[in-house]
Amino acid sequence: DLSIQAGTKYIGGHSDVMLGTVSANQATWQRLSEIVYLSGLCVGPDDIYLGLRGLRTMGVRLAQHYQSGLKVASWLAQRPEIARVLHPALESCPGHAIWRRDFAGASGLFSIVFKPVAQSAVYAFIDALNLFGIGPSWGGFESLAIPFDCTKIRTATKWMPGGPTVRLHIGLEDVDDLIGDLERGFAALAAAR
Repeated sequence: DLSIQAGTKYIGGHSDVMLGTVSANQATWQRLSEIVYLSGLCVGPDDIYLGLRGLRTMGVRLAQHYQSGLKVASWLAQRPEIARVLHPALESCPGHAIWRRDFAGASGLFSIVFKPVAQSAVYAFIDALNLFGIGPSWGGFESLAIPFDCTKIRTATKWMPGGPTVRLHIGLEDVDDLIGDLERGFAALAAAR
């Protein structure tokens, strides 16, 4: 009945907009419209402009995020420090068959599961990255990394990663530069063990 999108991510594409969208079917639209009106919700004109600006380049940006993300994910899958790479385009990823059936691409957002190592070593890995910012958002031009542990909040299925997990967003930087940055992170990880 409803589709809710965060316009702050790939729609905006520059990490500079506060925007969300809601689409509704005809049966739900009237009630949604009333709630929005009575709540006084509205988006500022600057955010609308930035969203429209982002939509113009969203296709080429998403294609680049996908290509770069897949290249980095494939490289990470070969690393001895990594237990799993959770990227839907990789055959080793749970849900790959569904992704292949239903999608024509992916974004630059995926997770890596380290082989068992102290969390402090993972923090050293992230701290050594120069090109990756630290943050939970994604969809912008810059690459991001953030550690996460969803074992306490997972409700649908049990999360058993096997080791610490880091979520990566691969931005629009040069892929070889990003891989070089990740190599620095792995050197810091090894030194912190």
